[in-house]
Amino acid sequence: MKKRLLFYAVAIAAISACGDAEKKESTITTPDWTLGGFERPEGINPVISPDSTTTFLDPMSGKMVRWEENDTFNPGAVVKDDTIFVLYRAEDKYGIGIGFRTSRLGLAYSIDGLHFTRDKTPVLFPDEDTQKAYEWPGGIEDPRVAVTEDGTFVVFYTQWNRDVPRLGVATSKDLRNWTKHGPIFAKSTYTKMMDMPHKSASIVTTLKNDKLVIDKVNGKYWMYWGEHGVKGATSDNLIDWEPVLDEQGELATFINVRKGYFDSALTECGPPAIKTDKGILLLYNGKNHDGQEQADPRFTLGTYSAGQVLFDANDPTKVIERLDTPFKRPMEDFEKSGQYVDGTVFIQGLAYYKSKWFLYYGCADSKVGVSVYDPSRPANFDPLP
Repeated sequence: MKKRLLFYAVAIAAISACGDAEKKESTITTPDWTLGGFERPEGINPVISPDSTTTFLDPMSGKMVRWEENDTFNPGAVVKDDTIFVLYRAEDKYGIGIGFRTSRLGLAYSIDGLHFTRDKTPVLFPDEDTQKAYEWPGGIEDPRVAVTEDGTFVVFYTQWNRDVPRLGVATSKDLRNWTKHGPIFAKSTYTKMMDMPHKSASIVTTLKNDKLVIDKVNGKYWMYWGEHGVKGATSDNLIDWEPVLDEQGELATFINVRKGYFDSALTECGPPAIKTDKGILLLYNGKNHDGQEQADPRFTLGTYSAGQVLFDANDPTKVIERLDTPFKRPMEDFEKSGQYVDGTVFIQGLAYYKSKWFLYYGCADSKVGVSVYDPSRPANFDPLP
């Protein structure tokens, strides 16, 4: 593992400041702790688009619905045997606007990471089960998926009942048959969590024997979570989680939004975090503010781009360094058209596959794209506007 991670670290160059340091005006540097850059394969994207021909019998309405007719986006990714699997969020046409349709999770698979075959019916969806109160009518959104060393797949997703968004968790051995375990903070001693909006969980993983697997930090499973600042949580069993609290007994925030930067409105956790020889690397989604006074003027107001932050391996609450500019931003037409025309690359899925890193992301809340980092052929970060 150490040799592999050192290999991709050495393959990229020098440094970027963290915190409120002065921004570079023309180029993006690539510190040796970062991952990438990632290239969009020519002529490939988007890899998953809406499909109006697939239907399934919705257990909530009792009707056949075109479950992925309107949008397919915000994917999670994981490797099983010699295949990449992508769990993606799909919306039907019932309702108008982001968050007002019903979302379900579809499954796609590929043997090259670029060309996908899709199951015809969703694998996770609202049902007449114990999670109905949390998942209906909004559905199941934004999966982040990872795997344990013994081959148990764990997906964290947003349960959306159109009242309070909550993080839910489900497990599987085959990626098609899932057991829902409910809200991850249902048994937390910080009882406020069940009434507070929360989403976007990035569990810590590590590269072992060329496989990206869930790992522990100081004897416990660890995740970063949140969209309004990055927070943390720990678990002994992957199902029941306790949020990390500060000295006042409230939720601790490790990084926050920054006025004048690409992440001036949101810092939303991306794919599973990765242990490296430098620390714990979190890739996250930064939203530029809608207001000129708060936003980074180089980027479109309201646009989503992707950043990176490095945490201490022994103290995962401690920030070591943070990029001041995004490593990935909306550049292609398919990343700036659809439900979110301001422009969105929303990263959620990261897989290590055949000695390359495959990063899957939502394109303008409408389609799924992929970018690839090949450590033997390091590329640049996306250029600044």
